[in-house]
Amino acid sequence: MDSRDKHQTEKNHHLIQAMCHAIDGIIQVLREERNMRYHLLAACLAIIMSILLHISAMEWLWILLAIFVVFTSEFLNTVTEAVTDLIVDHHYELNVKKAKDVAAGGVLISAIFSVLVGLIIFIPRILAIIR
Repeated sequence: MDSRDKHQTEKNHHLIQAMCHAIDGIIQVLREERNMRYHLLAACLAIIMSILLHISAMEWLWILLAIFVVFTSEFLNTVTEAVTDLIVDHHYELNVKKAKDVAAGGVLISAIFSVLVGLIIFIPRILAIIR
């Protein structure tokens, strides 16, 4: 049996098959990427705060947007790292460094966006409780 018999090399033929591969990818990122676990923890905290502070439907949309923007950017950063490492076989290359730095910068920008969204939504509600 050669490797073509053990691993899928063609497109998914069914939606269920595609969904299983997508779930495998999510699990792999959560297992292997420390920063993704931090993002997941922050998302859980934001959701708990949102529930406790009874935010509006519009505010929920902003919180969920912020969460999924960070998740998406972290996934794209992970893809960038994996593909560039594959191309250069884990050797230093200036263009690979640039690609990785830009992808990481995208994650940072999305995280800053998320923090700002959280501050704008949560600070007034927390201050109202404290007063």
